[in-house]
Amino acid sequence: MKALVVFGTRPEAIKMCPLVLTLKADPAIEVKVCVTGQHREMLDQVLAIFDIEPDFDLNIMKPGQTLEGITTAVMEKIGAVIDDVAPDIVLVHGDTTTSMAAALGSFYRKVPVGHVEAGLRTYDRYSPFPEEMNRKLISALATYHFAPTQTNLDALAAEGVTGHVYITGNTVIDAFQYTTRDGYRFTNADLARHDFSKPTVLMTAHRRENLGKPLENICDAVLELCAAHPDTSFVYPVHLNPAVRETVFGRLEGHPQITLTDPVDVEDMHNAMSRSIMVMTDSGGLQEEAPHLGKPVAVLRTETERPEAVAAGTAVVAGVEKDEVFDTVHRILADAETYRAMANAANPYGDGHASERIRDILKANFS
Repeated sequence: MKALVVFGTRPEAIKMCPLVLTLKADPAIEVKVCVTGQHREMLDQVLAIFDIEPDFDLNIMKPGQTLEGITTAVMEKIGAVIDDVAPDIVLVHGDTTTSMAAALGSFYRKVPVGHVEAGLRTYDRYSPFPEEMNRKLISALATYHFAPTQTNLDALAAEGVTGHVYITGNTVIDAFQYTTRDGYRFTNADLARHDFSKPTVLMTAHRRENLGKPLENICDAVLELCAAHPDTSFVYPVHLNPAVRETVFGRLEGHPQITLTDPVDVEDMHNAMSRSIMVMTDSGGLQEEAPHLGKPVAVLRTETERPEAVAAGTAVVAGVEKDEVFDTVHRILADAETYRAMANAANPYGDGHASERIRDILKANFS
C-alpha cells in the first residue's frame, strides 16, 4: 500500500513523525511525506530530530499569513502532490488548517483520508479557534478515524461517525522513546543554565483566545505564585507571536525566579518537562505529554477537548482569571496530597504503541 502523510505545524510533526518512522519500517508500506511549512522554523527542528526528510514541501509560510491564506495555499498545491503520489490513503493529524485543507483536497481527488487524533471536541465552535471546527470538518471528510481514547470514539459516534473508527492511543506518547534520555544536555542555552535541581514549573501560553487580557492575567498569577513560593522557579518558552511576546516579556522579564526563552525543540521540551515538577499550559499536546511523565497539569483555558486527563486526575482546568490560576497552581504546589494524587494518576493517552496500531489497521484495510 502507499500512504501520503501531510502535516505542517510543530505539534503535528511531533505526533506524526513516530507514525512516519513506524510506517517506513514496514516493507509492505510505501510512505511519502508532504509538509506545508505552516510553522517553518519550528517544523524543521522536529524533522531534524526524527531524521525525516520530506518528499514534498509546499513552503506556504508568509509573513502575517491569515487563515484564508493558509487554506488557499494548501488547497492550491496539495492536489498536484496527490496526483503525483497516487496514494491509497492520505493521513492528516488533529485540528490544524493544514490538515483541514489537505483533507478537503484529498476528498476532491476521491482519495480516502485517515484522521490521526480524531474525535476531540470542546463543543464550542469558536474555542479553540479555528481548531474545533477544523476537527469537525475533517471528521466529515475522513474515511478512517484513529481515536486516541474511548471518549473520542464516543464523541464521533454521537455525531454519527461509526464506520472505520478505532481506538489507538495517542501517537505523542510514542514520541518519547525518541526524545527523552538520561544525561540529556539541553541545546537551548537558557535551559542549560537553569537549575532543575530546584522545583521548577514548566509553562506555555500562546493560544489565540488567550491573547490580551487572559494572557495578562496568567502572567500576573505567575508573579503572585513566585511570591508565594520563593523556592520555586518557572521556565517559559515564549511563542514567537509578537502579541504573546509583548505581554510576556513586558510583565515577566527580569524576574529572578522566571526563565524566559525562545521556543525550544521537542527534545529540549520533553527533557525539561521530565525534570520539572508540574506543567502550566494552554497547549493541547502538553496536556497529553505531561501525564506520561507523571507531571500534574494546570490547563490555562476555560475548557479542554481532552477531558480524559481531567477525569483521570492528572489535569485540572485552571481558567484564565488571575485568582483562579493562582489558587489552582498554589494548591498543587502547596498540598502534598493533591500533588501526589495528580502525579500518580494513570495516563489516559496510551502506552506508546499507537503508531503500531495504526500501521496494523492500515495493512488490514489495504492489503
